[in-house]
Amino acid sequence: MFSFKIAHQDPHSSARSGVIQTDHGPIQTPIFMPVGTAGTVKGVHQHELKEEIEAQIILGNTYHLYLRPGIEILREAGGLHAFNGWDGPILTDSGGYQVYSLSNNRKIKEEGVTFRSHIDGSSHFFSPERAIDIQREIGGDIIMAFDECTPYPCEYSYAKSSMQLTHRWLKRCCDHFDSGSNPLYGYEQTLFPIVQGSTYRDLRKQSAETVASFDRPANAIGGLSVGEPHDIMYDITDWVCQVLPKEKPRYLMGVGTPVNLLECIALGVDMFDCVLPTRNARHGMLYTANGILNMKNAKWKDDFSALDPDGPSPTSRFYTKAYVRHLLQCKELLGAQICSLHNLRFFLWLMEEARTHIAEGDFLAWKDKMVPNLQRRL
Repeated sequence: MFSFKIAHQDPHSSARSGVIQTDHGPIQTPIFMPVGTAGTVKGVHQHELKEEIEAQIILGNTYHLYLRPGIEILREAGGLHAFNGWDGPILTDSGGYQVYSLSNNRKIKEEGVTFRSHIDGSSHFFSPERAIDIQREIGGDIIMAFDECTPYPCEYSYAKSSMQLTHRWLKRCCDHFDSGSNPLYGYEQTLFPIVQGSTYRDLRKQSAETVASFDRPANAIGGLSVGEPHDIMYDITDWVCQVLPKEKPRYLMGVGTPVNLLECIALGVDMFDCVLPTRNARHGMLYTANGILNMKNAKWKDDFSALDPDGPSPTSRFYTKAYVRHLLQCKELLGAQICSLHNLRFFLWLMEEARTHIAEGDFLAWKDKMVPNLQRRL
């Protein structure tokens, strides 16, 4: 049964910590959710996610899983949990963002979206109802409403009509979800609606009010981290968090850097996801509490100190900078794996620290001290 309880409120900001309960276990917030696009967090075993990274929830991508391995395979397996062996909570996106990213290969109508597969060019159709059905069959504990994500920059008239379409699709999603049969796999699924409205304050306020009126157990903020400056992203997040009900979790989709996470926690966000820690890891960019390392730099070639001697990941304390740089230079898969483990563990550690400082009442001071360190290039 999905529920959310706020445990602590920071006295100097809108940051709060709490616990989300799902049928696959609790999620302590604020939380970062590793992205498992095709049913796997790239290069990471499930036991590493659980034991070293200490992930509490992961994501699956509806668009990619729909294309491969296909819904029939997932249904036959017993859902994504059974298919990939992850026994914790899973969130599935609706495919809306991927449809946005296929701007040259899709057509949006009131009924839904027709798009062409990036794999073989085959034609497919997602309606709000179909997106709900696919996510039911994938088996996420949390599933997302089907929306249209607008680009940045975006004309006001298009942002408004797109937002209104997203609201009409939301009603169809909720009606279809609520009229559905019992969950396929014996556990509850929870539907999150998504706020849109591009960078326009009046549209964001209107969308947040509309989303809140559907009275779902939690709410999401979409359409950000699509190219807008960070200050604009923070402003929009602040506007929306002031409208969305405080007693429900707020999920900021697709965000972001460690600094983004801390700034948005201060604004009242509880949940985050992003491909950044693993994508940048594959290119040798590592995040630490003291700054950012580019492991492809020649300066590390004879540095035999630990990758992050004081870091939270055992892997980072075991391997040396020189060795990891060597692996990356040789394009050995182990290099990308080590860097992915490091970054994901660091992101989850950062969330743990945030929760601790919220509970202690000094989150804002800690955040303001951490941000310059996190931005430093080492």
